[in-house]
Amino acid sequence: MTNATATISYRPRQRAEGVVIGAHRGRGTGGPGVFLDHVSYLHQPDPRRIDLRLTLRDPFETIYVRRYEQRLAIALYAIVDLSRSMRFEGTARKMALVGELCVCLARSAHELGDAFGLIGCDARVCDDFLFPARRDRGLESEVARRFASFVPERANADGLADAAAYLGGKRKLVFLISDFRMPLAKVEAVLQSLARHDVVPIVVSDSAEETALPSLGLIDVRDLETGRHRVVFMRPALRRRWLAQAAEWRRSLAQLFQSYGRPPFELSDRLDAYELSRHLLET
Repeated sequence: MTNATATISYRPRQRAEGVVIGAHRGRGTGGPGVFLDHVSYLHQPDPRRIDLRLTLRDPFETIYVRRYEQRLAIALYAIVDLSRSMRFEGTARKMALVGELCVCLARSAHELGDAFGLIGCDARVCDDFLFPARRDRGLESEVARRFASFVPERANADGLADAAAYLGGKRKLVFLISDFRMPLAKVEAVLQSLARHDVVPIVVSDSAEETALPSLGLIDVRDLETGRHRVVFMRPALRRRWLAQAAEWRRSLAQLFQSYGRPPFELSDRLDAYELSRHLLET
């Protein structure tokens, strides 16, 4: 299955709330759904669900009613970092990869009857990337067009901390998508703002960010956030130190995400819908 038609399997970590029938386990009972248990008619007086076979077998003449687990729809959002560090192009183009993921999420939500929304942020929440959650198929093509030619220009992703205000009151499934090239304190501030929601961290990376480092020679290092350049003489010891620091940063980031509920998924080089689905269903 190609990513042009692929879907991602997901589920909220807690039971869904609301009134729209869907695919996820709800908090209440009633309506169409999966059989849950039997209760007495006095507990749930619903003559449509009387189990005659069990009732006739009961020596105490208790009338039994079947209960069914509600299946409800949810809303999921992608909150996306649109800052300049996301301009990186190596093995893949980061923004193209993010756009592919968001389109896939929109398609997956539509298939399950869920609503999908998108909030893009750089230094602020970007109006051009603000899509309230909807259930129609048209949103998929709108999201694809918006990402098709977009190039990040602003220097930071401070707007991520403001995105929670656009989610509304009910608990949402939120895909937080960024390379997280920012101080861990800022990442934690974003997670705190989203604490009431079920957050799935997606760390966007590119293998070329590390494998492209030479063992020896002059390299031109550019900070995509600030636009500053500097020339560095790379040597084996410095390369090892940089890679060790990158590994330590990755461990610290994973620990931070885990402390807020879910481990991160690393989206590197290409979107593998199967691997992301497995991660979401196992965590």
